[in-house]
Amino acid sequence: MTIKKVVSLSVLTLIALLSACSNTPTFEDFFHQKMKEVSEDSYSLVYKEEEVVQPNDAIAVFTENNPRGEQIFIAYFKQEDSHWNWKKTRGAEWDTPVKWSVMHQEPYIYSGAISDSSIKEVFAGREKANIIEVEGDKRFWYAVSDEKDVEVKIVMEDGTQEVVEELDDEMLEESTDRFNKR
Repeated sequence: MTIKKVVSLSVLTLIALLSACSNTPTFEDFFHQKMKEVSEDSYSLVYKEEEVVQPNDAIAVFTENNPRGEQIFIAYFKQEDSHWNWKKTRGAEWDTPVKWSVMHQEPYIYSGAISDSSIKEVFAGREKANIIEVEGDKRFWYAVSDEKDVEVKIVMEDGTQEVVEELDDEMLEESTDRFNKR
């Protein structure tokens, strides 16, 4: 090999190594790393979606077994300067009547737990919610809206509709505060 080829090969190898080292962790890797830092309880990532509202953002839906029992949470993340940041979190409990909560800053993410199998659809204002199958009859829904203070409706299998009351914020304040203090 000539000196020129050796230098070229060395430079290419160095560039490849540097670019591999500088890669930003994936959203999922970031999420699991943060959960290990914040939670001593067992958790499970149920669902994730990137580019939900805009490029470089994501949501994660996860369950956690903590002293209050099994709870389910939705968290909003934003990537800034190639680093993921955990912005806000809302939660729900399975054993409550169908209720919902909302993140009180944009983007407004409405969400709630569903344990009634006869619920077919959920709407937050005019936005149809995504419903995620979690386990057995347990489901979780969320809808992203640009509107604050919308009415949440459920649609039953028989076509009847019902307005659903918002969850009492104090009920989950302790649990969600732990995640929101980042």
